[in-house]
Amino acid sequence: MLILLTNDDGVHSEGLLVLREHLVKTCNVCVVAPERERTCVGHAITLHKPLRIKEVSSGVYATNGAPADCVYLAIKVILKKKPDMIISGINKGPNMGQDVNYSGTVAAAKEGAFLGIPSMALSIAAREHFRFKDATLVTHEIIKSIGDKAFPEGTFLNVNIPNMPYKKSKGFMVTRLGKRIYNDEVLERTDPRGGKYYWIGGNGESYEHIRGTDFYAIERGYTSITPLGLDMTHIGSIKDYKSYFRVSS
Repeated sequence: MLILLTNDDGVHSEGLLVLREHLVKTCNVCVVAPERERTCVGHAITLHKPLRIKEVSSGVYATNGAPADCVYLAIKVILKKKPDMIISGINKGPNMGQDVNYSGTVAAAKEGAFLGIPSMALSIAAREHFRFKDATLVTHEIIKSIGDKAFPEGTFLNVNIPNMPYKKSKGFMVTRLGKRIYNDEVLERTDPRGGKYYWIGGNGESYEHIRGTDFYAIERGYTSITPLGLDMTHIGSIKDYKSYFRVSS
């Protein structure tokens, strides 16, 4: 099995390296990841500057591009054949609820789905003291469960793993996206030359407690597996919008 690994935390991120160390025992693994952290860049594709590829070590490549660039370069330039699976992660921190719209980790898996390759984004639900080795055991179980089963067309997986010992994890829960409560703010500051600059930040750790969501699963010690789709059409609102405009059915 050939697996392409990428992330948005950078090619030297512990989560990626620990996962690679585990997977190379049973799979062929190629790593193509950003040369530096590219958190929250979303599904950026680089069109305004040249992209470069550097082989850091055998089978490990770094690029100056975004996570989605990494996947595209891997498929079109580096690999001689399409991988059997693309895994983006393990990300340092969760990607749940609306976070998936900002996440470079999720975007890399989405790019894989664009290219017709079974793909998943992996994140660990913690901000510190990451238990990556335990998370790799969960990942191994996911890969084993999927086996050679086909992903429904136009879908990919967003996986969030609780930060706990593997033996204490309660298993898996297939979920939908939850709703995070953001308390973000823009901080205005002044540099030594008197010019103003801004930091976007705040606390986004709160969420709505809704049964069946990714937050719900993590809160109860389950690994959350959320199927995401490439078709962003909101089917439920089409009828409403048709009533606003003079359109043909």
